[in-house]
Amino acid sequence: MFTISDEFPLVEGLCYLNHAAVAPWPKRASEAVMAFARENVGLGARDYPQWLTVERRLRERLMRLLNAPSTGDIALVKNTSEALSFVAFGLDWQMADQVVISDEEFPSNRIVWEALKPRGVDVIQVSLSGHDPEGALLAACGPRTRLLAISAVQYASGLRLDLVRLGAECQRRGVLLCVDAIQQLGAQPFDVQSCNCAFAMADGHKWMLGPEGLGAFYCRSDLREQLTLHEYGWHMLEHAGDYERRDWQPAKSARRFECGSPNMLGAMALEASLSLLEEVGMERVAAQIEERVLQLQEGLQQMAGIDLHSPLNPVRRAGILTFSLAGWDNQQLFAQLREKQIICAQRGKGVRFSPHFYTETGVIERTLAVLDQLRRG
Repeated sequence: MFTISDEFPLVEGLCYLNHAAVAPWPKRASEAVMAFARENVGLGARDYPQWLTVERRLRERLMRLLNAPSTGDIALVKNTSEALSFVAFGLDWQMADQVVISDEEFPSNRIVWEALKPRGVDVIQVSLSGHDPEGALLAACGPRTRLLAISAVQYASGLRLDLVRLGAECQRRGVLLCVDAIQQLGAQPFDVQSCNCAFAMADGHKWMLGPEGLGAFYCRSDLREQLTLHEYGWHMLEHAGDYERRDWQPAKSARRFECGSPNMLGAMALEASLSLLEEVGMERVAAQIEERVLQLQEGLQQMAGIDLHSPLNPVRRAGILTFSLAGWDNQQLFAQLREKQIICAQRGKGVRFSPHFYTETGVIERTLAVLDQLRRG
């Protein structure tokens, strides 16, 4: 059984609260990459079949993390944006089709839909600021709505949506549900089947504790062949490896979206990181993140001049807590915190903290003490 100090050794004075941006790797991911590098130096690709075994384990872990029906529903992609582009430029759009999104989306889940304007697709942006954000999104879905594209958790506010409700209603209306899951996958349990997701995608470098450059794309099996492909290569073929075959066709599985050689280096790291999350268990991960967010929330609420911009109801958030401090410019406050080795981000209306399950209580206590000191001047 691992210990937190073994997997995430504390760096003196560093308070890392930025998992909603780019997360540190656990030690096991670093060791997997170093072992892979040593093997490449000494042996090259002699043991490539063993590398493929690691890649298969990665697909299996992602399948379980998403609760996908099979590994064939999972494609390994470069990032969330690539997967969103597969959907946006794969669907057969008709003039005046509509895509409904929120007005809080990260650019990845806005620009890709706005780029469809030349095809006659309208993008409807919906405010989530009311008491019923799901109701507002669904109210915007009319007879021309083809797809609802929404982040499971909004990157700036930390608002978590009821995907089960959205998915059930989308299914009833014949609307495709596309979920950018990057701020939930690895922080909270996520289930593509209970949410009736048509598509879901996420990078590995945030809550999944993996490297940049590798993510997951879930595509429901009945929709795979409906997405027109725009990338072709040896790896996405049904009979990949049969190099002399002339009658080819795209893979029936989601591998059809993986046109060329895999990111094997990233696979080594992400597979190791996901093994840690599985060892802990996602229910426990979510509970411990909530404990740390609550500790931050209670500490901030005791400070005069602090405004919280994230939901206070635990069912409405994952791991994000955003705040501002009266009399301080957000950029200035962020810079001061960073100078004090409080690693966070400036997002939306304020400064964003995002602890993970392993974040030590002492890290949060020091963060609150530094912030209080800055507040007092």
